[in-house]
Amino acid sequence: MGGFRPIHIVFDDRCQLHNPPLDHPEGPNRTHAIMERVKSSVLRDVVTIVPSRMATMDELTLVHDVNYILAFEEACLSGREYMGHKDNAICYETFEAALVAAGGGLQAIDLIEAGEAERVFCSTRPPGHHAEPASPLGFCFINNCALAARYWQKRHGVEKVVIFDFDAHHGNGIETIFFEDPSVLYISIHEHPSFSFPGTGYGEDRGGGRGEGLTLNIPLMPGAGEQEVMDALKATISPALERFSPDALVVAAGFDAHEMDDMSGLAYTTKVFGKLGVAARLWADSFCSGRLVAILEGGYQLDALAASCERFLGGLSLEC
Repeated sequence: MGGFRPIHIVFDDRCQLHNPPLDHPEGPNRTHAIMERVKSSVLRDVVTIVPSRMATMDELTLVHDVNYILAFEEACLSGREYMGHKDNAICYETFEAALVAAGGGLQAIDLIEAGEAERVFCSTRPPGHHAEPASPLGFCFINNCALAARYWQKRHGVEKVVIFDFDAHHGNGIETIFFEDPSVLYISIHEHPSFSFPGTGYGEDRGGGRGEGLTLNIPLMPGAGEQEVMDALKATISPALERFSPDALVVAAGFDAHEMDDMSGLAYTTKVFGKLGVAARLWADSFCSGRLVAILEGGYQLDALAASCERFLGGLSLEC
């Protein structure tokens, strides 16, 4: 197998239905670029592509307010061009696409729990980590990673889940949903909120109530790259995982920290994402009996996105 273990990718053309008329960086070409790169890469012989499914209302309301979901559906079907802000551009088919994207993580978890897959990457869109329980934000409508974590717990009885978010921007929605939850450790490494959307994710924000200490924000200054990431992995993130001892790992895989992507001031090279993939694989093997689901978040410079995602997948599937 060329030194790589099998990896499953959830990809579904229905996610491409989200194609709003506004000039928008979060378009169908993102996942097309990823899939074309994978099909021509050294990973092609170890990849199995599986379709997604639509998340149900009962599943969506594990993390979202039912009235918000209904308002989101109405906004799409009524022909509006955006919801709340022009960043949150929509079209008639956006609601369907979002439900398919949300179902990607659930499909991945079911495959893992059925013993049909070990680690799965969801090449799905629209992204999700900014979506709050009752509002969209930053291109995001349904919080795909938060939903996956909660579904893993509720449907399959997994007790403790870690969400590791390496998107360039802080996942405010994930933090909100699990801020007081002792069963989910949220780790986000992102550009410092003083310089970056959405302005949340300060290091002193550590969770509250029974979740005190289980939000771990690692803000990096503009220009940060491989050294800062590797220092954080070794000195901060790995010890936090050791203390928490999770049963499953969800990765919010955003690639907009790449030096070619103008959505942030971070300066990751392509190989950094390969190292993040290796780290995630080792954590899953060490703490979670291999259980790992990664879900696409950001990444908007197409060449950098495709190359970085290929490296990340290579790190996830690399033979020990």
